[in-house]
Amino acid sequence: MSEQWGELLKQLPAYLGGHVLLSLAAMAVGLAVSLPLGVVVSRRKRWAEITLTLAGIVQTVPSLALLALMVLLLGLIGFRPAFVALTLYSILPILANTITGIRGVDPTLVEAARGLGMNDRQVLFRVQLPLAAPVIVSGIRTATVLVVGTATLVTPVGGRSLGNYIFQGLESLNYTSVAFGCVLVALLAIALDQLIHRLEMAARERSRRRAGLVGLGLLVVLAVGLFPLGERYLFAQPPQGWVRVGTGPFTEQHILSELLDQQMGPAGFRADKRQGMSEGIQFEALRQDQLDCMVNYTGNVWVLLMKQKEFTDRQTVLDEVSRYFKEQGVECIPLGYENAYALAMRRAEADRLGIRTISDLAEHAPHLKLGTDQQFLARPEWFQARDTYGLQFARARSMDATIMYDSLKVGEVDVISAYTSDGRIKAYDLVLLGDDKKVFPPYDVVLLVSPKAAARPGFLEALRPLQNGIDLDLMQNANKRVDVEGWTAPRAAGELLEKAQSRRVVNTLRRIGSS
Repeated sequence: MSEQWGELLKQLPAYLGGHVLLSLAAMAVGLAVSLPLGVVVSRRKRWAEITLTLAGIVQTVPSLALLALMVLLLGLIGFRPAFVALTLYSILPILANTITGIRGVDPTLVEAARGLGMNDRQVLFRVQLPLAAPVIVSGIRTATVLVVGTATLVTPVGGRSLGNYIFQGLESLNYTSVAFGCVLVALLAIALDQLIHRLEMAARERSRRRAGLVGLGLLVVLAVGLFPLGERYLFAQPPQGWVRVGTGPFTEQHILSELLDQQMGPAGFRADKRQGMSEGIQFEALRQDQLDCMVNYTGNVWVLLMKQKEFTDRQTVLDEVSRYFKEQGVECIPLGYENAYALAMRRAEADRLGIRTISDLAEHAPHLKLGTDQQFLARPEWFQARDTYGLQFARARSMDATIMYDSLKVGEVDVISAYTSDGRIKAYDLVLLGDDKKVFPPYDVVLLVSPKAAARPGFLEALRPLQNGIDLDLMQNANKRVDVEGWTAPRAAGELLEKAQSRRVVNTLRRIGSS
């Protein structure tokens, strides 16, 4: 447990800083856009309706969809698309409350001000805005809480926030990480909300002292957001700089990203791990040199990128995928093992029903429940397996991959779409059903390096020792260390790297001895 807390606290400056910086930047720009716009359109009812309708349309777009859309439109990952999306989300509450507040000012007070000789500018700044301030500030507080909460969702597009704790915890059933992230997000939202509230009170009381204290508090929060930038660009001095590593949302990917970091370290490289990114965004980011490297699987490339429908043998697929990336300038380094899709059952249940292959499963499927990860039921492999074997389950449901294994263990589902390198297969005594009609493609694990990163002196040389250096047993054990035994990903990666290096030395000595 102390090791887990140590890892959580080690990540805190980057995650908290990223969350604060992203939230404050989006709120600052959202306020700069919404407040003047609200003042202008509040004078014309038609303009106000059109503006609010457009802002409302943006608000109805699901958060993850808007983040993904910004990645596609901007061709970028990380801070910038997240910043644009959160800025758009902040506009409606501030805009709506600005319009409502100004138009809610008693018309007789406005007329009285004009009667005293005030021009439109004076009426606005001396009468309307001061009276509308409580309503406007209420909108700012609402937008702040909304933006701070939504910022937890930037992980899949390569952003860095407290949401990384939540996503990582959900993937590995580390409830300490989930709770830690949720509590910090709540505390941050409350802190910013109360600072804005105190600023409102200072304005009402015309208290410069209180306003100064609030300003100091906001500067402290901003400093927390700027610290990771200093840590990254001012204090970190690896000779070759940082390497942006894309990481998918499951245990094996986290372990491999840590392994890459440890492998690159002696050569002077330091990994900037973008954990929990969606697969499609990783591929696009790699092509556009927004990521330097990532780990993926030949079956994914074969089906999703190359759009191949006919599957062939493992070596042919690996050769074709390597050729496909080489044409784009991307280096493809096989790591030596395969992590394929396979249908799995509890061994005792499979033995009771006499199921050894997927063809055997098809006879019993109408009485069984299928659990899959969140992608499987929409993938071409499933459609081909379903149609080829005639699979018709009593019920099929998608869920988080970690929950999927535990659901099979306790009998909530009868069959799952397992990963062959998952450590829980042995730990939970599961059996992988034979793909007797060969519908699932091979899934060799490959390290992909962007064209720009491949050209960096010494980078590929630092990674080459990993080529074909990991076997299935080693990876299954590393995954089991994290998913079953509660190890942290860096610790499991360290053991994996050490064992891989030892086996490489032994194999080298054997070759020398045989020659």
